Amino acid sequence: MARNVTILGSGAAGLTAAIYAARADLQPLVVEGAQPGGQLTITTEVENYPGFPEGIQGPELMDLFKKQAARFGTEFVVGTVEKVDLTRRPFTITVNGTTHESQTLIVATGASAKLLGIPSEQALMGHGVSACAVCDAFFFKNQDVLVVGGGDTAIEEATFLTKFAKSVAIVHRRDALRASKAMQHRAEQNPKIRFVWDSVIDEIYDVQAKKVTGVRLKNVKTGKTSDLKCDGVFIGIGHAPNTKAFVDRLELNPVGYIVTKPPSTATSVPGVFACGDVQDHIYRQAVTAAGSGCQAALDAERFLAGHG
Repeated sequence: MARNVTILGSGAAGLTAAIYAARADLQPLVVEGAQPGGQLTITTEVENYPGFPEGIQGPELMDLFKKQAARFGTEFVVGTVEKVDLTRRPFTITVNGTTHESQTLIVATGASAKLLGIPSEQALMGHGVSACAVCDAFFFKNQDVLVVGGGDTAIEEATFLTKFAKSVAIVHRRDALRASKAMQHRAEQNPKIRFVWDSVIDEIYDVQAKKVTGVRLKNVKTGKTSDLKCDGVFIGIGHAPNTKAFVDRLELNPVGYIVTKPPSTATSVPGVFACGDVQDHIYRQAVTAAGSGCQAALDAERFLAGHG
């Protein structure tokens, strides 16, 4: 028998959708995905989520979300979506070789920050390495930080960081920025920002100390390496939406985010809804993801009421 609602993803958006769907007695199934708990599980201190005046650890916050969803009867399955068939209702979703049928589908698969891919970056993520300046800039008051990248994301991150940091060095592998002219001009005029051209980060120090103390830079033209002291490293090379399973099945924008129809979370396929970072490339915050998860659950409930 087909389920009423299946939710793909277990970050702030997916679990909020589950809480609302479960409380509406829709008995949702959550497919947890490759990173159960979403991007907040790689964040240490979360200080901007309402209701936690002293802050809360990212993994702990997501654990509370999950417990709340489970309390109202949400079921969970560990795994990632291998295949979806959205050509007819009920939709079919294949997870770990098992096929599930569902009358509605909420896609909350999120987006993944593009990373450098070096071991020290992974080891220090949340301990001085971050992929979200808005989330973590506050922790770097009067400190020296680096931003990696040369596009709009990097310049936005760097500009925001100057509100807190003592200095911001933008490390870019080319000798010119790719960001829009207006953003470039703003960065160039900011006395706290300087540029390190033709360079990539080879290593982030210091894994042993469990904090960032500096980086080893490599000049891509000369091959020479040099060390640069800093207190934090922000990766600003963009995000990639986790929409591989939905190519040619849902309408996506040119960079792969699911297109929804304002003011709803409805996608190009009736009965399929999308929430969180998989459709939001602008705000990308836990609280906005949670809000859109609530909307998606309400949209799914109304769809079911109208379609039997």
